[in-house]
Amino acid sequence: MPSRNPRSRFTPVSGALLPIFFLALLAACGGEPEAAPPPPPPVKVVTVEGRAVANIVELPGRIEAVRSAQVRARTDGIVERRLYQEGTDVKAGQPLFLIDPRDKRAALQQAQAALQGAEAARANAQRIADRYKPLVAERAVSAQEYDSALAALRQAEASVADAKAAIARAELELEYTTVRAPIAGRAGQALVTEGALVSAAAATIMTNVEQMNPIYAVFTQSNAAARSLQRQVDSGEVKLGSLDRVEVRLVLEDGSEYAPIGYLDFASQSVDPSTGSQVIRARFPNIDRVLLPGQFVRGRVAAGTLPQGLVVPQRAIQISNEEANVFTLSPDNVVVQKTVELGGLVGSGWVIRSGLKAGDRVITEGWQKVGPGQTVTPTEEGADEAAPAAAKAPVDAKAAAAAGR
Repeated sequence: MPSRNPRSRFTPVSGALLPIFFLALLAACGGEPEAAPPPPPPVKVVTVEGRAVANIVELPGRIEAVRSAQVRARTDGIVERRLYQEGTDVKAGQPLFLIDPRDKRAALQQAQAALQGAEAARANAQRIADRYKPLVAERAVSAQEYDSALAALRQAEASVADAKAAIARAELELEYTTVRAPIAGRAGQALVTEGALVSAAAATIMTNVEQMNPIYAVFTQSNAAARSLQRQVDSGEVKLGSLDRVEVRLVLEDGSEYAPIGYLDFASQSVDPSTGSQVIRARFPNIDRVLLPGQFVRGRVAAGTLPQGLVVPQRAIQISNEEANVFTLSPDNVVVQKTVELGGLVGSGWVIRSGLKAGDRVITEGWQKVGPGQTVTPTEEGADEAAPAAAKAPVDAKAAAAAGR
């Protein structure tokens, strides 16, 4: 029988399993250390402090012309020509349209001829009355005939007056054939063209002229908001200054601010029963014609000052679902979400009407990466976050060891 070799017990397979065995043994003896928790995320904060700020009230509004005139036909006829350039500035009295004047000119000539006939009849009646006057004393003419002559004279004078009035009317009708701008301003689009029939009885509108500089911004404010402002004034929360020079700034539809400042010049003393709102109006310069009638704007009315107003930078405000929120920090640097009521914009910050108090720390940068209940590492905004220059310089390890010795 062949002798058995003791090494034959170890097959190649069992040799391949040895490394796996040793790896399992090492894993059982000990593993890698657990990762340390990440440090609290850094954020920048600002401490809210009460200070005197403008009490800005934002109101929706619309631009209106200071003066607006509808140019209407004042005589009947066919439009012959348009005498102005649409969309340009016109002066008061400047011709805008010409209505065919031939019919009115003929009517004037007819009235002038009627006046000549009336004047001739009056002259004849005057001569008869003058001739009868001495004959009455001599009884050559009866008193009745003389009275009839005087009556004929008076009737002739009335006919002359009537003819003169007809001439004045005819001249006016002829003048109305040249349609003029009633006011100075920007003339709009022509609403009639050459060949159109216009009527004085129907008061056919031909165009509009609007005065563009200065210009009005008309706002609506709810009666409830007006009453709330009055209560704030009575309680001392808001201090009103002179009402003669209340500043108003405009925000245009694209979000830009209109540079010139306006001032309130009218406030309605009645409430619209259908909307429960009041109308207030401000007057603005409009030299460059940036503001146009009918344009929608938002007005920021400086309604006094808040002696202890709270202002938070715009970048700290989170607006969603028509609700404004901020992240604040508790004394132990835990994030707390608070809902706030916004007032107006003052510079680059929002005035906070409610939801915060003086001394609260509001996160201005880094709030996008944190959530309520999370601990953070705050840095006061404006503080020097970096270490001094000497501390920030790179340290040579050998030099440090030598210094230690």
